[in-house]
Amino acid sequence: MKIIELKQDIFKENEVTADGVRAELKDAGKFMVNVMSSPGSGKTTTLLKTIELLKGDVRCAVMECDIDASVDAERIAEGGGKSIQLHTGGMCHMDAAMTKQGLMEMGYDDVDLIFIENVGNLVCPAEFDTGAHMNMTILSVPEGDDKPAKYPLVYEVSEVVLINKIDAKAVFDFDDELVVKRIHACNPNAKVFFVSAKTGEGFDEWIDFLKNRMS
Repeated sequence: MKIIELKQDIFKENEVTADGVRAELKDAGKFMVNVMSSPGSGKTTTLLKTIELLKGDVRCAVMECDIDASVDAERIAEGGGKSIQLHTGGMCHMDAAMTKQGLMEMGYDDVDLIFIENVGNLVCPAEFDTGAHMNMTILSVPEGDDKPAKYPLVYEVSEVVLINKIDAKAVFDFDDELVVKRIHACNPNAKVFFVSAKTGEGFDEWIDFLKNRMS
């Protein structure tokens, strides 16, 4: 009996959809960023500060992706950004089809920059192309400088890493040089910014980078 093993890329359909989403947004003059991190890293607070500093220059929207609840979408709306809450039905990540559906429901004619606030998870979100033009990861100081060594894939696929909550460094044993070394071991080209969403420290450099990346 002959056995033929057939192998198919299970991500192929998602990749095709993601490429379509990217192309559609580019044609419309829109830019989309996929934001990944652990729960509690400060994703929503970081986005709120970013939206605040871009106000008047860039119109922002956020697709809030959670297994349940709508707390973060409400915070974004209160902070002046357009928002929509997406429930992933138990899935621990966003994929391109979910992104496409979310964009259709939210509408993006009246915005320039769209953030996907992905489900809080350092593993699954990194495996799926959402159709964003740029991936970024937020790592907070309380999580420790060892996360890039433990969860390398999310840093491998991220063009930008924000080290958040630097206002808390006095309380935690966190090595700035070591964390950058570990991030660059995963992705030598990753841009690393040290910021505090609470105080605003470091955000000018991040905002300048983001504006240049959009252009």
